[in-house]
Amino acid sequence: MGILIFVACKNSAEARKIAKALLKKRLIACANIFPVESHYLWKGGMEKANEAMLLMKTRKGLQKQAEKEIKKLHSYKLPVIEFFETRLNREAEKWVKGETK
Repeated sequence: MGILIFVACKNSAEARKIAKALLKKRLIACANIFPVESHYLWKGGMEKANEAMLLMKTRKGLQKQAEKEIKKLHSYKLPVIEFFETRLNREAEKWVKGETK
């Protein structure tokens, strides 16, 4: 069982900074960054922003540590950190377990 972490960041530089920090601490095995156009409600108004979506692969048991590190590095007052359980093929699961602490 794998875990995917989704986090919208203000830009790709912030997403890279967070990804590198989590990789160095071996809290994730991989990070993907891609541009997104976000539409959301904030303080009673409708907002739109160009952001960078950070998608990270990790394993169960590292969620709390990863969340703590993301919150420490993220610039938003309310970073939305989403966790999804996934099923990995056997080789990918072995790789994720081997690359994370």
